[in-house]
Parts: sequence; structure tokens; C-alpha cells
Amino acid sequence: MRKINTFTLNITVAILDFLYQGRHFQRFWVLEEIARAPYFAFLSVLHLRESLGLRGQWHIYLMKQHFEQSVNETEHLEIMESRGGNAYWIDRFLARHLVLVYYWINVVYYWVSPRAAYHLSYEIEIHAMETYGKYLAEVDSSDIDICSVMNDELHHAQELYEAMRIIDPDRLTVREKDRKPFPPDVSDLNSVTLVSSVEQK
Repeated sequence: MRKINTFTLNITVAILDFLYQGRHFQRFWVLEEIARAPYFAFLSVLHLRESLGLRGQWHIYLMKQHFEQSVNETEHLEIMESRGGNAYWIDRFLARHLVLVYYWINVVYYWVSPRAAYHLSYEIEIHAMETYGKYLAEVDSSDIDICSVMNDELHHAQELYEAMRIIDPDRLTVREKDRKPFPPDVSDLNSVTLVSSVEQK
């Protein structure tokens, strides 16, 4: 499943790189629109399991985490909207159709293999963090909002790592183990060297 996740992520990134060259905030908005879908899907499945009497040991903890993550991603979305990220109908059309497909994929994925679903979201959050880091390193190192969003993505990746550890602690991949401990808080805008080093991993 990890190979499928990696292949899917690489193809998606390549497409977004092609479509959004030089259009940073449009790309960020699309990413944030899509980024909420897994957390909505995880919550939906957890609610369904609850309704079927299948509450697990970590059920309430995971529900709280995913609700907070979905709210935080919506806050990111609003930041990108304030920057004009959703100004063009084609971007709105693309993102809102992709998110419908991605949501249902994650519903099925999480029901069948929660750990694999977490792994995919983990890799996406790492990619998002690196994308924002690249913007700060190469375009505008003084952008407070983007630095804050990047820091949030790091925290989400940590939370997803913890969810994977809870579900199956013996199957962490080499990449996941290498990512722990995660980089420290990067809210300091002077940490350009840190941003660059994170990017190179």
C-alpha cells in the first residue's frame, strides 16, 4: 500500500507543479481545499463505527484529533482565500471536483486500512510542509501567514505519525522513523536555514 501511496502522491504533485507554475496562492488554495478531505473522511468512518458499536480503544482520541485538524485546515483555506487563491473559477472547479473524489477514496481507504490511509495523509502533510518551506526560502521569507501554516502542517504530520504508532507500532517505515523527532517549531521567520534543511530531506 505504501508504494501505491507514493505513486499516487508523486503523480499528483507532478500535475500540480505543471498546472500551478508561478501561481503560488492558487496552488496553496487547491492544496488546502483538498487537504481537509481526509480528516472529514476519517471522522465519517469513525462516526459510522461508533453507530455500529465498533468503538475502539483510541476512538475518542482520534475523533478529537481529526476534528481539530479539519478546523485548522479550514483556517488555512481562509488564509489562502484572503490572498486571492480562489479568484478563478477554473481553480474552484478543479479543487471542488477533486475533493469529492478524494473524500470518498479516503472513506473506503480508512474503512479497509486505517494505517495506510494515515500513511498517505502523513506523506501529503510532509509534502505540504516542504512546499511552504520552499516558498519561504525562495520567494518571501517574511510571510508570517505561510510560516504559521507550514508549522501547522508539521504538527499534523506529527499527529498522523502518532495515529500510525497507535494503530500498528511495529510497521513504521524507514522514512517515518527518520522523520522522528520532527523538526522543531519553525514559526521563527529567521530560520531560513532550517526551512532549507527540511526541504532537502
